[in-house]
Amino acid sequence: MRRFPLHERVKVPVIKNIKFALSLVWKTDKRLFLGYLINMTVDGIFKMFVQNILFLKMLLGIIDRKGSFEEYLQNLLLFLGVSVFLKAVNWSSNYMRQAATKNVLKGLNNLVFRKAISLDVSCYEDPAFYDKYQRATNVLAWSYFDAICSSISVIIGNSIALLFVIGTVTAIDPTYLVFLLPVSLVFVIEIIKSRLVYKRDLEMTTNNRIKAYIQRTVFLKDYSKDLRTSNIFSVLMTRFKAAIDSNIMILKKYGVKLFLFSMVSTLFSEFIPIIGTYAFAGYQFVYTNALTISGFSVVLSSINSVRESIMSVANNFDMITQMAFYFQNLRDFFDYEPKVINGSEQCDEFRSLEFKNVCFRYPSAEKDTLHNVSFKINKGETVAIVGVNGAGKSTIVKLLLRFYDVTDGEILLNGKNIKEYDLASLRRSYGAVFQDYRNFAVSVFENIMCHECSDEEKKIAEKALMQSGIWDKISALPKGGDTVITKEFEKDGIGLSGGENQKVSVARLFAKDFQFAVLDEPSSALDPIAEYRMYENLIEVTKDKTVMYISHRLSSAVLSDKIIVISGGKVIETGSHKELLSMGGEYSRMFTLQASSYNKESEVEDDER
Repeated sequence: MRRFPLHERVKVPVIKNIKFALSLVWKTDKRLFLGYLINMTVDGIFKMFVQNILFLKMLLGIIDRKGSFEEYLQNLLLFLGVSVFLKAVNWSSNYMRQAATKNVLKGLNNLVFRKAISLDVSCYEDPAFYDKYQRATNVLAWSYFDAICSSISVIIGNSIALLFVIGTVTAIDPTYLVFLLPVSLVFVIEIIKSRLVYKRDLEMTTNNRIKAYIQRTVFLKDYSKDLRTSNIFSVLMTRFKAAIDSNIMILKKYGVKLFLFSMVSTLFSEFIPIIGTYAFAGYQFVYTNALTISGFSVVLSSINSVRESIMSVANNFDMITQMAFYFQNLRDFFDYEPKVINGSEQCDEFRSLEFKNVCFRYPSAEKDTLHNVSFKINKGETVAIVGVNGAGKSTIVKLLLRFYDVTDGEILLNGKNIKEYDLASLRRSYGAVFQDYRNFAVSVFENIMCHECSDEEKKIAEKALMQSGIWDKISALPKGGDTVITKEFEKDGIGLSGGENQKVSVARLFAKDFQFAVLDEPSSALDPIAEYRMYENLIEVTKDKTVMYISHRLSSAVLSDKIIVISGGKVIETGSHKELLSMGGEYSRMFTLQASSYNKESEVEDDER
């Protein structure tokens, strides 16, 4: 019996989740369920009733009454014809559901992807929701829609076959139903047993997640250097062994109970019905002559069919119960309503951005990340927001792009609260480069333009790559800008260093038509020379545009009209570079420290020369 991994102790509405799953299948391609239903129903009725009982009864009946060989042969040919017909029906239904599976996966993936794009960014920083999202996607990755359609169809098909079999046995002698009754208890026993397995798997969840994490980590490129140059591998292996040992203890804890339930299940499904039926049928056949050879054979075959049908129904009901957990996660995922509500206003030409007494606290945090932050940026200004790591600088970017909404206060764009603007329109008005920059496994040009490129758009991307300082490397490749970033999917792809990846990410800004540039640590992976050149190009590209730099490195601050110093989530200083240096405050201290470190680097380079 197939088992499904579980992750938390929850009660789920099984029937409601089954209806939800089937409604999605029906909406995307109803042939998947119909194909399984035809296939499993025909298969169940044919194997358990037509083949094992009906034709057996007909053929042995001919022998009992000493019928002719011609009559026997006619029945065999009839059986052959029915078999061929039903095989053709099964083949057609298999073909139908295989074709439908692709449509269902495509349709459901599209639904999941569209929903994922609409989620609040905060969802990805909430471990509980993110776990639920991952399990929701497992419904598709592990083909649970196929599995649930199959299981429901098996239950329906075997239940219909069971009615035919019981009817046949009752027609021979209703007494045999007494021996069939214990088999029905197997259904209850298997459900109780499955609940024990469910509880056991839940207790093993944490250990299994630890094991999965370590197994994944050992094979990931990102961790390969640290694993080979430190003792962290032994630490991981200790935790891996502890997780396995803990699982062994849990298996032992439930092992005896599960063994006892298996024995009771075997008693009711095997010993009582089979031995009881065989004994009573033998008695009727030998001592009372109340049972013919055909009747004797049909009774024995029927009891096996009944047992197999009930066991199959019980096992598949158990599987559906387990799958209902995952479909609950998928339902919750689709039912999620974003907390960042879309506005209706379209953004017009940028005039000003103002933070007014803004406070913000992350959902799981105990204190504010930003407290009473106020500043204003006017059209054409270049503003640097500086501070040490963890001061709250990047949070400002998340708020103005409405990845989160402020806890208190308001952010005004052109004098209107940004909550009034359409999200897509708001975000399109910014040209953003993020601190945690990401490039995708598509071509360099597509990474820059963010869609498939025409020849004209490739020229725009090429110019942007020149401005970011990476075109010389890209142009030297056999496929140039059409080269795919990473070798994960194409052997002639390119692996870029951290600084090179950041230059590609910055080029995305250069290629965009924007009014307000937001650069969150745009040079964090660049050396000082590359950083200086990038800022020179940024100054050129952003002429007559509004620019906000977020950085703990002060290269950008020197070039800015206004500098806002953040510390502990508060604005502590505001002014130009010259004004802040003359104040002798936090900015002056930071600038002096960084300038001295650059001077030392320069002295070392001169000595090496």
